[in-house]
Amino acid sequence: MDAFFISSAAVAIAEIGDKTMLLALLLAARYRRPWAIVAGIAVATLANHALAAWAGAWVASFFSPEVLKWIVVACFAGVALWTLVPDKMDEDEAPKPSHFGAFLATTLAFFVVEIGDKTQIATVVLAAKYSPLWQVIAGTSLGMLLANGPVVVLGHRYSDRLPLKAARYSAAIVFLLLAVWVAAKGLG
Repeated sequence: MDAFFISSAAVAIAEIGDKTMLLALLLAARYRRPWAIVAGIAVATLANHALAAWAGAWVASFFSPEVLKWIVVACFAGVALWTLVPDKMDEDEAPKPSHFGAFLATTLAFFVVEIGDKTQIATVVLAAKYSPLWQVIAGTSLGMLLANGPVVVLGHRYSDRLPLKAARYSAAIVFLLLAVWVAAKGLG
């Protein structure tokens, strides 16, 4: 269950202040259908992170355990540094009005915006380190929902009060600790 809990915590912390959190806030303000939006986030995240996790496991099969260990250490350290950079959503990334409804708009928007995002990269790295794969996918998806669900449900009323800078530093520390842990313990 380490894969599940570590994946959940890592993504939940990394997601705070991320552009997908801003997207969740925009969708909540636009559609005002919190459960449809949360369901869309869940479907998009499961699909996106499943692809990322499978890619991570596949890439891991090409390297020796020692080489893979240092690749994972470097990736965790890179994600830690990346986490320190605040995300901003460009105007052209905001969801456009859709006749498909809140669920479909959320599913499509989240899937696309998550491509290449730090939580997707973290999912690739977590899948390269941990198994079983389903626990990584379930954990990273739960982490995404733990971070974005409250944003959707509470809406934009409290968004200006979130301590995003402290959250970014906390997430960076978590990823640095994971890098140190992998460097010290290895992948086994």
